[in-house]
Order: sequence, then structure tokens, then C-alpha cells
Amino acid sequence: MRTTLNINDALMDDLRALAKERKRPLRRVLEEVIQKGLTAPDRAQERIEIETFPVGIKPAYRGMSMNQLYDQIEAEETQRVAES
Repeated sequence: MRTTLNINDALMDDLRALAKERKRPLRRVLEEVIQKGLTAPDRAQERIEIETFPVGIKPAYRGMSMNQLYDQIEAEETQRVAES
């Protein structure tokens, strides 16, 4: 079946390099890569444990996202400078 796909240039460069390395047609390499992706186990379901360390965050900031924490610190710094 023929179809047209829009593929990221960097990804296409990688596919071309892989085809050249394997000395196979690009179409064949693309089909193999897609097939491997479709048959690969779903890694999204795997649970990953990450060791955490205390970093001395004030209790009021616990549970905030990094963006929220950054915004809060920036607001406090802006207020401190304004009061000076």
C-alpha cells in the first residue's frame, strides 16, 4: 500500500543512516522499525522507583510542581527587591 507520511527531518536522517548501515532499502528499514515498535512490550505500564533525597524545601512549598515553586520563589524575590 502506498501512503504519504510527514516525518521529522532528524528522524528521517536517522532512518536513512540505519538503512545505509544495514545496506537495505529505506522502505524495508522503515517497515522493520515500525514492526518492532508495534510488537514491543508496553513500557508505559512499568513502575519505576526513584530514590528521593530531602532538599530542605519549606513545608508550605511541599506538593508544589517545579513551575509553581519557581513562580513562588520569583514572586518572593521580586517582593524582597521592591521592599529594599
